[in-house]
Amino acid sequence: MRNATELMVQYAAYHRDRRNITTHFIGIPLIVFAIGILLSRPEFAVGGRTLTPAWLVWGAATLWYLTRGNFVLGAAVSFVNFVLILLAHQVPAASTGAWLSWGVGVFVVGWILQFIGHYYEGRKPAFVDDLVGLLVGPMFVTGEFLFGLGWGKSLLDEIERRVGPTMLRDLAHP
Repeated sequence: MRNATELMVQYAAYHRDRRNITTHFIGIPLIVFAIGILLSRPEFAVGGRTLTPAWLVWGAATLWYLTRGNFVLGAAVSFVNFVLILLAHQVPAASTGAWLSWGVGVFVVGWILQFIGHYYEGRKPAFVDDLVGLLVGPMFVTGEFLFGLGWGKSLLDEIERRVGPTMLRDLAHP
């Protein structure tokens, strides 16, 4: 079980170009939102509450995030994912066609943005080498947002010590 620092460092190694990180700030939330839409059906009752597969996946992911050894980061990414899943549950009130179109459409747009970012990076996405990267992506963009607010200086310093600072890769001379 790798801790948050190890996971963030490994993921950051694939994400040093600032344009790639920027596309991830949009693409990753879109993907989480789309997964929330697609998993918002079927609904079932448990203990008087209505649940969906999306909430079960959110609960399992939250447990995983909170056990990575950085409670603030785990709680922050869990909260962001909670909001995205909550918003995603507003879409299925429409027809099945609209639900499926929104879910698949937003998912595809999110991944297109990811691959555009990795063009700038000049490197394949992290999940290609480690599927855990699919869980680390939301944690990474949440961490980057928190770094921008001044939180987590020691974590940011450790990431940059191990994989270097962010930059803009020269596309003319890769």
